[in-house]
Amino acid sequence: MKTKLKKYIKEILSFIFILLIFSNALSYYRATSLNKEKLNISNITLIDNTQFKINNDKPTLVHFWATWCPTCKIEAQNIQSLSKDYEVLTIAVSSKGDENIQRYLKEHNLNFKVFNDIDGAYARKFNISVFPTTLIYDKDKNVRFSEVGYTSTWGLTLRMWWANI
Repeated sequence: MKTKLKKYIKEILSFIFILLIFSNALSYYRATSLNKEKLNISNITLIDNTQFKINNDKPTLVHFWATWCPTCKIEAQNIQSLSKDYEVLTIAVSSKGDENIQRYLKEHNLNFKVFNDIDGAYARKFNISVFPTTLIYDKDKNVRFSEVGYTSTWGLTLRMWWANI
């Protein structure tokens, strides 16, 4: 019985390891087409009609997501956690009107800063075709990291820390 259990555990761990390698390779491949230019957003009007100004002495996380995206829903709490300690701008793409996004945020207990990219212009500018996509810029506004698909809170936190040094 113990040998069977060990065999199953070994198979499960092997599967998880292969899945992890595959998902990271896929994320890396998808990220190759993203716009890697310097971040050139200085001021942007959020859905709550406040102005978000990019801070010039901190790294910035720009997160593209959508209300209709199931993976974005799973990752939203990770972005929420980071938004408490870091400069975070989220861009909701093709998610209907501001009221729809505000309702979504309220239903999921989220309060991060959101710009409504209703027509997808910013998504096209950054070459975003898969959601969620996260870009992390250093204090000089150069892309340091790009992630396509789900990323854990600790993974994002580590990347933000790294972009700060």
